[in-house]
Amino acid sequence: MTLVIIIIALALIFDYINGFHDAANSIATVVSTKVLTPFQAVVWAAFFNCVAFFIFKDHAVANTISKTVNKEFITLPVILSGLIAAIFWNLLTWWYGIPSSSSHTLIGGFAGAAIAHAMMTKGVNISWGKVVESDIILSTVLFIFLAPIIGMGISIFISIVTIMRNVWARMAIIAAATVLTFFVFDRFESNKMTENLQKFLKIDKYKKEVNDTKEKLAVAPNDTTLQKAAAIANEKLTKALPNYEKIKPLIDDYDNLGATAIAKQTYAQGWLKDIEASRLKDDVRNSNGFLILEAGSVENDSVKTIYSKAKDITEKYKEPIKLFCKKEINADSLLVLINNIYPVAPENKAKVLKKITDFSIEKAFEKDIEKADNSTIVWGIVFTALLFCLVYLYVEKIRTPTAYKVANMFKKLQLFSSAAFSIGHGGNDAQKVMGIIGAALIASGNIQNFSDLPNWVPISCYLAIGLGTMSGGWKIVKTMGTKITKVTPLEGVAAETAGAFTLFFTGQMGIPVSTTHTITGSIIGVGATKRLSAVRWGVTINLLWAWILTIPVSGLLAALVYYITTLFSK
Repeated sequence: MTLVIIIIALALIFDYINGFHDAANSIATVVSTKVLTPFQAVVWAAFFNCVAFFIFKDHAVANTISKTVNKEFITLPVILSGLIAAIFWNLLTWWYGIPSSSSHTLIGGFAGAAIAHAMMTKGVNISWGKVVESDIILSTVLFIFLAPIIGMGISIFISIVTIMRNVWARMAIIAAATVLTFFVFDRFESNKMTENLQKFLKIDKYKKEVNDTKEKLAVAPNDTTLQKAAAIANEKLTKALPNYEKIKPLIDDYDNLGATAIAKQTYAQGWLKDIEASRLKDDVRNSNGFLILEAGSVENDSVKTIYSKAKDITEKYKEPIKLFCKKEINADSLLVLINNIYPVAPENKAKVLKKITDFSIEKAFEKDIEKADNSTIVWGIVFTALLFCLVYLYVEKIRTPTAYKVANMFKKLQLFSSAAFSIGHGGNDAQKVMGIIGAALIASGNIQNFSDLPNWVPISCYLAIGLGTMSGGWKIVKTMGTKITKVTPLEGVAAETAGAFTLFFTGQMGIPVSTTHTITGSIIGVGATKRLSAVRWGVTINLLWAWILTIPVSGLLAALVYYITTLFSK
């Protein structure tokens, strides 16, 4: 438990460093345009970093980070080594004023330590694809280039639309872009709800079991144990799919029904009955130290034997749990029956009983549906578009437009755009540390999966990044705010709005992108709108090299740290 506490402390320290390392992303343009003083800017950004906690319900980015490494290779020393390497690289790049990605530092460190662990325990010939989730790594690497390109494209679009002389044409384009955005985010919400439904009914788990047994049977087709496992996996999947097909239309009609009505109807129809006993069974045995046993089985063969036996025996919890779900027995009677199957440790009895009495499949399902609701973000985007249109109308049609009035308008709008970017920064970057802490809690056996993450984790992560932002990061502010291109208030609004939209967009997809890369691309975009020579491409190329090197260098540093920690632990 001591190591878990150390990891959580280091993770929050990294989050704090991330805050002042990436503070420049949120405040560079607003400081360089002299809209706010540096102190005012960091307080402004820190406040909206924390506001992100109330906006991002489904921590998709955090979930992605926690799954970067396959569960078999996630150990506490691996997480510790990755964090130490990430902190070192962040401080080094901050010292030299290089706006590198804290996100990619963290991912590279986590993956590098896991690969080192796998090579030391399984041999140097082990495939990296078995250690890390290659899809996550590839998408992360891909967005090293895509995030700044998306930010640059959006900032160019906003800049061109903003300088259009015909205000009505400008508003028509904004309206069309807003409608398109609305439908895109609605699709994100629908896809996420479908994904959450599959996870809730364990369809994703059953599909993985089916595929795993198929692969093993291809190697050993006559293995009777594998044949039996394949049959059980297929049976589970076949049983779960009809309920999924019944619930899916309700999920598709979420905007009209809402989470409460969907959960109530689903429960009343009995479509959650098949999964009810299974979920309560998992809650009960996990409260009895099952996850701690599972975590210990990764590196200890004797513990692995005990774990395998406990896993088989505790499956029998289902029968008495079914009686409880049918209200044929009470919670105390259920506790007695499961204790006879596999003993509940005396120190865990109160915890297990609480899990039983508090359990509600309907409430759990409602909570999972609501997580995917992105209406706050969508209506925020609609409000932003409406605000811009009203400001344009007021300045250019109601009042007589002058250069001073237009410049003053953009200075005020920059407060709004920098706030939006700070929300995106907080929602994106704080989630990455949540993913690491979640991985540590899973590896230590404290929680079963990321959906069980305690409330104190997101709260502490958002506060840590907010406090870090308040500490500033003046060396990087100078690079971002003045060295890439000279930024006016109009261009600051365009860059920050583009960056915010990119972060909201990728956050909905669960892709861990770099706020640094995003805002850099956006600043380059507004500079290129004036003329290509307005961008200092020499500085930009140096930044690009830092971006490319971050993941491999962090990975190598983490591997070295892991090797050193194993030497001291012997």
